[in-house]
Amino acid sequence: MGLIRVAACHASPVFLSARETTEKAISLIQEAARNGANLVVFPESYIPAFPIWSALRPPTHNHALFQRMALASVHADGDGAEVSAIRAAARRLGVLVSIGLSEKVRASSATLYNANLIIGSDGDVLVHHRKLMPTFYEKLTWAPGDGYGLRVADTPFGRIGNLICGENTNPLARYALMAQGEQIHISSWPAVWPTRFSGAGAATQREERGEEGMRDSSGGKATSSVGRGANYDNVSANRTRAAAHCFEAKCFGVLCAGFLGADAIQATASGSGNEEAIARELEGSQRGATMFLDPKGALLPGFVVNKDTAAHEPTDMLQDREGILYADMDLDDCIEGKQYHDVVGGYQRLDVFELKVDRSRRQPANFVGRADADLFQDVTLDKGNSEV
Repeated sequence: MGLIRVAACHASPVFLSARETTEKAISLIQEAARNGANLVVFPESYIPAFPIWSALRPPTHNHALFQRMALASVHADGDGAEVSAIRAAARRLGVLVSIGLSEKVRASSATLYNANLIIGSDGDVLVHHRKLMPTFYEKLTWAPGDGYGLRVADTPFGRIGNLICGENTNPLARYALMAQGEQIHISSWPAVWPTRFSGAGAATQREERGEEGMRDSSGGKATSSVGRGANYDNVSANRTRAAAHCFEAKCFGVLCAGFLGADAIQATASGSGNEEAIARELEGSQRGATMFLDPKGALLPGFVVNKDTAAHEPTDMLQDREGILYADMDLDDCIEGKQYHDVVGGYQRLDVFELKVDRSRRQPANFVGRADADLFQDVTLDKGNSEV
């Protein structure tokens, strides 16, 4: 296969604006293509935004934000203007694109899916995946997907697969991609993923639950923060999950996280009745990180391109600033590790284990019979007979 250059866009959307976020995405694709990228990757639900409000606001306060999300979500089929524009950019520039989006469907005005598209360098959609199960508070926005998108795209730049955020915790979903010879695994993530109010807010919650003064088994003050006010360490957790997959699949990993913009903080806090606390929580939340991993699960050093000098500046990850992180990958490096553990081949007991994956696309109804237009065409007058 030779070398492939991957560009991971550590970027924020223009919050809840599909049109402006699409324009930003195309400008990033153009920049990455100028810098020699073959594959350009975007975060989870990049168009139009990640519904972070559901983490920090009660559902009764979120109706207006959900309505905005539904209206700004995009169609993933051929009639969707945003996806059509990105497909055209991929075709014009000759690059592959992986992009997360909140997908709306024509069967409903409010059923949304957390989706990801892998678009070929000819502009064709190679993989259209819907997240199998929304995680935690994501269920307030997205419906469960199906197995249709558990596919690996066979491209001139390698066999590329994607799972969205928490799906990378699902060993069966990961194995389904391994079993298709995946060489580059894209895992897409949000900018932040708070699971509780931290700081003083968390201390207040612990006092209300009577957890203050808990002791460990030796009688000393408990030091573990798990379940006692600790927020989710998404950088460590995301890297752990992605590294496990890379080590087991002997593939490269692309972790692409979003960046939290000031517009997202303002919109999430506004009208909540708790504006200052929510804004402070989002500003202080741990940011997701964008990075690369090699087929052993180890960190693969990347670089950013200096816009003034065009110099390649070594960078292990992007977290607290927007930008495009690049890495060059030699897909022949996926071979050696399979001598030791090829979990879909020589290191698997196919006579003992069997996995069945249903990749049918689920629809809300199965309509049978002729359409109204076809029926109307049959109700015509015979030229030699005045009866219908």
